[in-house]
Amino acid sequence: MSSTPFWNEIEGLPWREVQRVQEEKLRKQLDYLWARSPFYQRKLAQAGVKPGQIKTLSDLQNVPFTLKQELRDSIKSSPPLGLHLAAPLNEVVQVQASSGTTGSPSYVGVTRRDLWVWCEMGARTFYANGFRPGDFCLHAFSMSKGFVGGVPIFQILQYMGICDLPIGVDAGTERLLRVLADQRPGALTATPYFAIYLGEQAEQVLGVPAREFSVRKISTGGEPGGGIPSVRAKMEEIWGAEVREMLGGTDLGCAYWAECEDKSGMHTCAQEFIIAEIIDPESGQVLEPKEGVKGELVYTAIDREASPLLRFRTGDHVLVTGTDCRCGRTGFKVRCFGRTDDMLIVKGINVFPSAIKDVVTTFEPRTTGLMKVIADFTGHTTQQPLKLKVEYGPGLSPDQVGPLREELARKIQSLLVFRPEIEMVPPDTLEKPGVQKVALIERVAPTQI
Repeated sequence: MSSTPFWNEIEGLPWREVQRVQEEKLRKQLDYLWARSPFYQRKLAQAGVKPGQIKTLSDLQNVPFTLKQELRDSIKSSPPLGLHLAAPLNEVVQVQASSGTTGSPSYVGVTRRDLWVWCEMGARTFYANGFRPGDFCLHAFSMSKGFVGGVPIFQILQYMGICDLPIGVDAGTERLLRVLADQRPGALTATPYFAIYLGEQAEQVLGVPAREFSVRKISTGGEPGGGIPSVRAKMEEIWGAEVREMLGGTDLGCAYWAECEDKSGMHTCAQEFIIAEIIDPESGQVLEPKEGVKGELVYTAIDREASPLLRFRTGDHVLVTGTDCRCGRTGFKVRCFGRTDDMLIVKGINVFPSAIKDVVTTFEPRTTGLMKVIADFTGHTTQQPLKLKVEYGPGLSPDQVGPLREELARKIQSLLVFRPEIEMVPPDTLEKPGVQKVALIERVAPTQI
């Protein structure tokens, strides 16, 4: 396997041949949904789409988009996995969770077949990133809360014949570095900014720079950054390693876009499993995926049993960087540069301000329910404690404010897996909800706080 250019030969097929496979599987997937998915039976009928009507990739434009909120509503109306569950519950062997901007997880069911698909897509991803059977990998994505960066990555690496060290960012920087020193893995997988932070801490914790250890290949994803030249260069300098980027998401799998050795954008690694469209995020119009085009990724599953989705709007905004590559992989390449939502990443953990607000409101009337994230950093990633301002409730005595702050910090750490730095402020300090939506993030320069 290690001498071949691809994990699977379909990666090098002419793209028109891949599209013929996609169209055949699309028709089968739609037949499956008409027979098994109450969610899509209703959604397609309401859109005037009849069985057998969608036959080609271009016909997909007649199918309405699926939105994240629809999936949450589906799960709420028919727990545990919603009206869009299209396989018998007793065939579901795994459930993954994804946090949305509301902080409420959406749950994704996986059958044995689905799990194989996830592993196959992920194997192509890590293979393109330079990982090979027999490698040892230090796992520095979050292993908690059912996120796909945890157990599914572990399963993918095992499927490839790679030894994964499933420590996870949740174990803390020192623990990860101690395992690095003890086990000497040659590979690392992490978010780009956490990979930088982890490498920067190596000399302080271990007394030796990160580049003097064994890591020589890094697969990075979970946030934009791995493909930014300056960020990549910093990672490669700190670790003395080759850095390549990947991309995925909970609702359709785990990892299914990846850079090859050319490092000029991420190839699809889901050829016969997911149809990817690029749309104008404002108009919803489908855009031709040619070099220089920017838009939002939309996915349709075409080999999925438990939680299949049609034209799912991801919120991932991408730039098409090319339509061919010297590595021989076909199809267009992308670079992700942002998300629609306001997700922050704190020490490698995905954090949504609305999820923090949900915790704060549970402390009413000791709090007013109002809070603000004070973002004293550029972008959406920080390795420092996240700073919050929280209003305490009217009538709370001064000697009650300190214990409340500590209790709130512990609760956030328990539920959201990070510990914030909280400033308690008097009632009527923060902006109240009104006609305009109150922003939960306040961006300030470091010198302002």
